[in-house]
Amino acid sequence: MDPLLREIRHTPLRWMLVFEMAVAFSAARKDRLDMSVSIALGSASQIALFVAPVLVLLSYVIGPKPMDLEFWPGAVTMVMIAAVIATFITNSGRSAWFIGTLLLFIYVIFAMTLYMVPPGAHGPV
Repeated sequence: MDPLLREIRHTPLRWMLVFEMAVAFSAARKDRLDMSVSIALGSASQIALFVAPVLVLLSYVIGPKPMDLEFWPGAVTMVMIAAVIATFITNSGRSAWFIGTLLLFIYVIFAMTLYMVPPGAHGPV
């Protein structure tokens, strides 16, 4: 195992994320779907708003070349689709097992798209 990954496995941040997901699962088991969804969406937005800028700043110090926030248009499209779908799912206020299955299929489609058409396949944007 890579030494960096071994070091990350034992950080307090990892345990905070584990506890956060444990609370979300516990809320879902107690039929508190609103709390569970708000924890999951809040966690995702915190990661998106905190981790990306921190990685850009760290790339100047420890990266082989500086990273920018210029994303591949396919990735931006996938994030937009995911945000719209999350909005539709959470605004309905109801849930069923097939909605979760449909969400999993959407992420499988995203994964297959990234596998078939990698971000650097078409040259610079």
